[in-house]
Amino acid sequence: MGTGHNPTMPRPHQHDRHLVGWMSLTQLISWGSVFYLFALLMAPVEHELGMTRAQSSLAFSLAMLVEGLMAYPVGRWIDRGHERAVMTLGSMGLGTCLLLLSQVNTPALFYAVWMAMGAAMAATLYSPAFAVVTRRFPNDFRRAIITLTFLGGLASTVFIPLTSWLMALLGWRHALWCLAALHWLVCMPLHAALLRGAPVRSIRSMQPENTSSHQASNQLAKHLLSAPFLLIGVFVVLMMAVTAALPAHMVSLLRENGLSETWAIAIPASIGAIQVLGRLLLYYFEHHFDLHRANRLIPGLIPLGLAALLVAPWAGQAQIYLLMLFVLFFGMGNGMLTIVKGTAVAEYVNRDHVASLNGALGMPMALARAAAPLVLGLLWSRETGYAYGLWLMLGLSAVAIAALVMAQRASATRR
Repeated sequence: MGTGHNPTMPRPHQHDRHLVGWMSLTQLISWGSVFYLFALLMAPVEHELGMTRAQSSLAFSLAMLVEGLMAYPVGRWIDRGHERAVMTLGSMGLGTCLLLLSQVNTPALFYAVWMAMGAAMAATLYSPAFAVVTRRFPNDFRRAIITLTFLGGLASTVFIPLTSWLMALLGWRHALWCLAALHWLVCMPLHAALLRGAPVRSIRSMQPENTSSHQASNQLAKHLLSAPFLLIGVFVVLMMAVTAALPAHMVSLLRENGLSETWAIAIPASIGAIQVLGRLLLYYFEHHFDLHRANRLIPGLIPLGLAALLVAPWAGQAQIYLLMLFVLFFGMGNGMLTIVKGTAVAEYVNRDHVASLNGALGMPMALARAAAPLVLGLLWSRETGYAYGLWLMLGLSAVAIAALVMAQRASATRR
């Protein structure tokens, strides 16, 4: 090999800021134009296609399920060095699905397009992007992932008002054309240009060149059945359920607490900015703390925030201060939790098969993300509001943290 520096491949101990920075932009567009699109589409689609709220919501749940089903094969393809094809075709697919979505005229087509969208999401959102930077920058993957999420964390802040403006200006169908163009003209070319020269295996892999695929499969199976992986799975899936349950109910919960409409909108909107603040703090100060202790403490912010939210209705005039504590704890915790969840498999299980291992968690995570808001809604009642649901979330978050601590200990024992 030559000695010249390939801009897509970093020096051994530092991630490539050029590559990660541009991939952060593609994450901003992918999350903002697809994941946060659905809430804005519900009303006009329901009106035009004659669907109920439950019927329209089913489309997003189907997308989440397909994303989960595709997560494992996508991870396997990335582990085999096909990351450029996966993410480039994924961006092409998202653009195509948005264009098709602008043409739907029946509920069946609406469901079909969102299911296809789920497959493309599996190839473009955080899971494949995290796998790419972990494989390319094994000595600096954590900071690379933090950097990657800076713009992604602002997706709702940027794209909810942008998409709303486009829909008001052009109508929802033509607005989707603009979003499709972003994937074709920005994300697809960036993925094609940036992801050249992918390592066929993880850079850290110490396997000889003639290692058979059978041996590699056996090693993967061993990791899938290991205590650290199973415990990390419990941690990730339960935390996914806890953090996915609230957003759909947050405004209703605050209204029931007697808050004005201004506060009911401002409090959930501010969580996104606090998430990014948490990631910035983690980026600049993580080298001053023990990594494993930080990984234990960060998820603990989630139950602290939930406790503040639970107590708030009985605080009288002090309710708003407790809700601000909720925003601070839950927002910073959720922002940094994305990093902990995204790096836990690489830290405590294995880095050589990280895409496949994370992919194996895709379906359980998708089920948790789809079911959690429904469970929270089923536990709601006029007499108790969301109290039982919040207590359940508090308990699940405690179990998740215990699973992470046990995974750390099991990993240390294996080493």
